[in-house]
Amino acid sequence: MSGPLPLPEVVSHDIDPQMEPSRLVYTFGGAAPVASIRPGSVLSTSTLDCFAGRIRSSADKVSQVCDPRFINPQTGPFYVEGAEPGDTLAVHFVSIEPREAWGVSTTVPLFGSLTATATTALLHPALPERTWFYEIDRADRVVRYAALDTPYTADLPLDPMHGTVGVAPALGEVRSSLAPGDWGGNMDTPEMRAGVTCYLGVNVEGAMFSLGDGHARQGEGETCGVAVECAMETVLVVDLLKATPTPWPRLESDDFVMTTGSARPLEDAFRIAQLQMVRWVAELTGQTEMDAYQLVSQTSLSPVANVVDTVYTMVAKVPKSVLGTTVPMRGTHARLRSAAAAYLSSR
Repeated sequence: MSGPLPLPEVVSHDIDPQMEPSRLVYTFGGAAPVASIRPGSVLSTSTLDCFAGRIRSSADKVSQVCDPRFINPQTGPFYVEGAEPGDTLAVHFVSIEPREAWGVSTTVPLFGSLTATATTALLHPALPERTWFYEIDRADRVVRYAALDTPYTADLPLDPMHGTVGVAPALGEVRSSLAPGDWGGNMDTPEMRAGVTCYLGVNVEGAMFSLGDGHARQGEGETCGVAVECAMETVLVVDLLKATPTPWPRLESDDFVMTTGSARPLEDAFRIAQLQMVRWVAELTGQTEMDAYQLVSQTSLSPVANVVDTVYTMVAKVPKSVLGTTVPMRGTHARLRSAAAAYLSSR
């Protein structure tokens, strides 16, 4: 009879909510690590909202209280011991919970999918700048929406996720935390929730993992450009797959495997995600690429992550039930789920 699972090492790192915004990190790459983590460890950490707490009521406007250079602060980077280019970092989210009982959403001038932007240049003025304040009821697991111009209200399911999860990019690049790409970054997919494992290809020694941009909930596409933004308390398990390249971020839940692609136009983001899924399914099942193409075509879902960031992100999602007895990513998701359960049972 097997004994209890060994308890993983726990690394704690909290971000200071009172820190001057100019001292926070707003990039993937280019920053010194805040802590070192061994593979197999649990990281218990926190993140600020994308406005670093500067928007706190419907009277606050982003253009008035936020410096545009200091949007979307990240927690990290974390140096993962033993990580080298060509490896894959596995990050399993044990829990993602709002740190406060409130969140905010806004419209920002020249930002969003249904307004003129700097790259979609039009003569008409930007949409009005507004701020919506949300009550977060963690006991009842709801996010309370209240319209600004009428008495209309609605209780929305609390569905916490992280908009930004990533590692340092390749070639020594330093990329804005507002941008997604093959390093991860600001993908803004609601699939990045507790119970999911994210796989990121390592580009530099130590991987230099960061996360942030907590959302109490977000619709697919993040249409106005801003979700229900909130600070988070997050627990995750970090592991490493040696000599296992992952060209674009992947996700795995108990029931699905998922791939991502980030590009403009949106069709190219779709194509990247689908191509990555076809190749992954071919690898998992031993099929030819053309047969995998056919299977993915008949089984995949295509959640839209965002259509508002510097480039857009799409997800391809295939049920594990069509993949036979194959075990994705060497069984890492199941192993990290067990580590998460051991951690939770010790609390």
